[in-house]
Amino acid sequence: MCGIVGYIGSENAKPIIIEGLKTLEYRGYDSAGIALLNDDINIYREVGKIKNLEAALPSSASSNIGIGHTRWATHGKPSVENSHPHHSMNKYITLVHNGVIENYLEIKEDLINKGYTFYSETDTEVIANLLECKYLEYNDITKAIQSIIEIMHGSYALGIILKDDRETIYCLKNKTPMLAGKGNGFNMIGSDAMALINQTDEFYEINDKEYLIIDKDKISIFDKNGNSIKRDTFKSSINNQDINLGVYDHYMLKEIDEQPSVIRKIVKEYIADDKLQINQEILDELNKADRLYIIASGTSMHAGLVGKHMIEELAKKPVEVHLGSEFGYNRPLLSERPLFIFISQSGETADSRVALQSIKDLGFKTLTITNVAGSTLARESDYNLLLHAGPEIAVASTKAYVAQTTLLALLANHLGNNKLDIQLELSKVVIAIEDIISKKTIIKEIVADKIMDASTAFYIGRGVDYCTALEAALKLKEISYIHTEGFASGELKHGTIALIENSVPVIGIISQDNIALNTRSALQEVEARDAKVITIVQERLSNKNDDIIVLDTNPLLSSIAMVVASQLISYYAALLLEHDVDQPRNLAKSVTVE
Repeated sequence: MCGIVGYIGSENAKPIIIEGLKTLEYRGYDSAGIALLNDDINIYREVGKIKNLEAALPSSASSNIGIGHTRWATHGKPSVENSHPHHSMNKYITLVHNGVIENYLEIKEDLINKGYTFYSETDTEVIANLLECKYLEYNDITKAIQSIIEIMHGSYALGIILKDDRETIYCLKNKTPMLAGKGNGFNMIGSDAMALINQTDEFYEINDKEYLIIDKDKISIFDKNGNSIKRDTFKSSINNQDINLGVYDHYMLKEIDEQPSVIRKIVKEYIADDKLQINQEILDELNKADRLYIIASGTSMHAGLVGKHMIEELAKKPVEVHLGSEFGYNRPLLSERPLFIFISQSGETADSRVALQSIKDLGFKTLTITNVAGSTLARESDYNLLLHAGPEIAVASTKAYVAQTTLLALLANHLGNNKLDIQLELSKVVIAIEDIISKKTIIKEIVADKIMDASTAFYIGRGVDYCTALEAALKLKEISYIHTEGFASGELKHGTIALIENSVPVIGIISQDNIALNTRSALQEVEARDAKVITIVQERLSNKNDDIIVLDTNPLLSSIAMVVASQLISYYAALLLEHDVDQPRNLAKSVTVE
């Protein structure tokens, strides 16, 4: 969601904060702003891209302390008034905020009764005025911070500066990610490591309801009662090469091309001497569980569906897949010895965190599969496994999905007593993906001919191919804005075929031997109704009329390769329609609020 960067040191904070905000653009935003503290706190805010903010900043703007923000609207439409940073009414306090304050209306009403006025629609301005009110009451900013931690309900990461204090940034968080970056003669705060990596690779984690007092030489951590906390820093493995575009025009294409190397790295990290190298406690929990519950959202949920197929087929262990946003509030009946697997690219998905907390309250074991070491879900689960995919910056997830399904394949094969020569089978997947990537020109031509003029499209498949169709449809809709749905091909005749008309693209995915003819039959039905049929087919099941032929892989692992063709279809559809490939409208990379 939103992004925060703060700096205090000896250098001019303005270019450092702007640079940090640019690295957070991938998270999604609709406005941006920066506050610089001199004799007064000067705020600069603009709707739209960070370049708009840069253009509005005076060249003379300078300070050794500042906070910046990219906003993704939750309370109030995108506007300058609703953009961050926000002053308190008397301008003692200026702050930036990620998250949602659930009881902000109640707090706002109380502040209005005390004489406070508001100019924005945001819950953030409410926090600024609440903190100012308590600051004036106690005449002590730390006591004021401790008091508002008890008053505010919801999620927040706050970066705070005071008009009368040019030496300090204050920070506090609950449920929303925030890190502190340790420098040499400077210190920083940021929503994630990538925002700060050009300045430092050494970080402090911040836990819920902790606050920080930061000057240029020291970072002090306190619990909500003001008790000092000693904590070691950690080093980030992210480097500039990971987050630079290099020769690519878009991160999405770069990340698609990185997928073969991602699979190789996962195999290297988790297999040695033909054995799975995973914490034995994790393997024991997987083995003794009578049912696995996979909880995820969006692309990660689709990876979970593929994992269900692989685990049930190879290990004969029942698996349920649930949306994080539903599971936290509508929990199903549970088995006696469950294990809960949370899948999240960022490890910060708010919906899944709610579900995780409810499971922990019941005393069951949890495992998180994520791409971000030290993320909230990874820290709060009993166990975690890292995807090793490297930073994924494009909002539309590609290599994280491939990494998730690859790691699930390793787990499934282990649970199934190594029925597959998994290294051999994954090497075939790598070769198939590399072959698909080499067909970019063909795929671009297919998109130009059959998809880019459409307002609606459908993906269809059966079995694992249906799971792939769901993910493929999500990719196309989220970056091309073409309304796209994924359907089990056998369900067409049960209603969906009413939507098929002249020139509607229907993309069939065929990798499963036992139901290939069923999907082809469904494609013949839609073709008879003048749909534009496109096929993505594994080689052994293909014929001369197929559009995209994928080299053969084990059918259980087919989604890992087949999905790459659909990723390229989505990429070229967005490109030809001149949409923002990496930052589609209304979407955020990390969904850190419910």
